[in-house]
Amino acid sequence: MAWHLGKVAVEQNIMNPKASELLGQPTSALHSRDEASRMKLIDVHVHIVGNGTGGTGCWLRPSLIRWPLQAFMARHIGLPVSALKGDLDRLYVEKLLQAVRESSLDAVVILAQEQVYDTQGRLMKDRGTAYVPNSYVLKLVSQHPEFLAGVSIHPARVDALDELEFCLAGGAALMKCLPNCQNIDCRDRRFTRFWERMAEAGLPLLAHTGGEHTLEVVQPELADPRTLEWPLQCGVTVIAAHSGTKSGLFDPQYFHHFSEMTRKHPRLYGDISAFNVPIRGAVVPRCLEFPLIERMIHGSDYPVPVFGHWAWLQGFVDWKSFRQCEQIPSVLERDYQLKRAMGFPPETFSRITRLLRTPSAM
Repeated sequence: MAWHLGKVAVEQNIMNPKASELLGQPTSALHSRDEASRMKLIDVHVHIVGNGTGGTGCWLRPSLIRWPLQAFMARHIGLPVSALKGDLDRLYVEKLLQAVRESSLDAVVILAQEQVYDTQGRLMKDRGTAYVPNSYVLKLVSQHPEFLAGVSIHPARVDALDELEFCLAGGAALMKCLPNCQNIDCRDRRFTRFWERMAEAGLPLLAHTGGEHTLEVVQPELADPRTLEWPLQCGVTVIAAHSGTKSGLFDPQYFHHFSEMTRKHPRLYGDISAFNVPIRGAVVPRCLEFPLIERMIHGSDYPVPVFGHWAWLQGFVDWKSFRQCEQIPSVLERDYQLKRAMGFPPETFSRITRLLRTPSAM
């Protein structure tokens, strides 16, 4: 494999020695590699972070518990820790653009972050770790062709449908929510019209599933992917972020529920974000199996750290591949190449292009 700064030229796929066995499926099961090569490579799960210093409306709430992790993530993507209390908004976007441009990716979906509301739609001002307004994400997308808009709306808000229309008019490509962190019970029938409008507009839902330790968790039980049944029944295409995997050692494991749900719901997909950190990535062999591999979508969870040690220790990549990937400066490219080395086929990285809301639907 070879890479260069700027758009990366991939000469060969570093393949997991187990991958050919894991991918022992009919050739018709996946899109052809020629077809995949014509489609854009997109990372569906990239966070925007800010502290509001740029007048963006963002905020980041530090805490003694989360500060060390926030500082570690800042350093991992090349930012000084001082940026967290400095000009974070500008510096973060500059680093992200650099990472995209030094990768094989054509675009990334940047994610807004909704605030926490109670079941009556009242803002819970004392809850939540971070906030990124939809207006800021839409503005960034209008300025940078590498970005696609992932908006975030709590459906219990009094103005939820109005905000949804605003985001659709602004070019939203998908909607992101974290049910367990934002207190969103997707089963609530009061949200039916909201889900139906998303389905009408062709706006997919990227919903966090599984454990969470970076942000404050409000309702842990809402991390279960089974709570996403109602949006699916309303016609929404749903992407279960992290595919229901556990994040911490003592988190519940929901991956098997997610896997079972894909057999029932043809519009349900799962992303492979944060699979290059301990624990989540343990399910990689099962994700590579047919037919589940056809529902896998690439996401990084940037700025979550990317390390190949765990994949190598579990035998998902060989030593040479691991060492090569560790030398890649772009965190986004390192994550992409490690997942290619694990055996994820090209379609995993382009499949999202036919699920996102496209300009023709806007």
